[in-house]
Amino acid sequence: MTNDGNEAPRQLISFGPPAGNYSPAVRVGTSVFVSGMISLLDGQVIGKDDVRAQTQQVLSNIEAALERAGAKMNDIVRYRIYLTDMADLSAVREELAPSFGAIRPAGTLVAVAGLIHPDLKIEIDVDAIIGSGVPSESQSRSA
Repeated sequence: MTNDGNEAPRQLISFGPPAGNYSPAVRVGTSVFVSGMISLLDGQVIGKDDVRAQTQQVLSNIEAALERAGAKMNDIVRYRIYLTDMADLSAVREELAPSFGAIRPAGTLVAVAGLIHPDLKIEIDVDAIIGSGVPSESQSRSA
């Protein structure tokens, strides 16, 4: 299919080394699709046995991808969480709450047997629409 001017071109949003056969994030028009983010920083797992620390790092990674695409955390309209231990759900919810505006995104939670590294407890992917965010008290994780 060619872009005849009626379609938004697909834009790769990357940071760091290539991540296999997928893009870390893709922007098409005002839509941003962020691949599953895990608790990695400079190739190291952050928060080995701490789901709160892992969730915080995952959210920071998501925020970095969104910012590169021109979006904000409160532009997220859908997320999917992959969690290795459902006993961690309450802690994950507490970490997620400040990240979103008054209208929370649609969400999916999936319990999984494991992730790409045995020390990982959580993975989150998101979809965002630039400019759709409702202003909130916590516009970003760093505020």
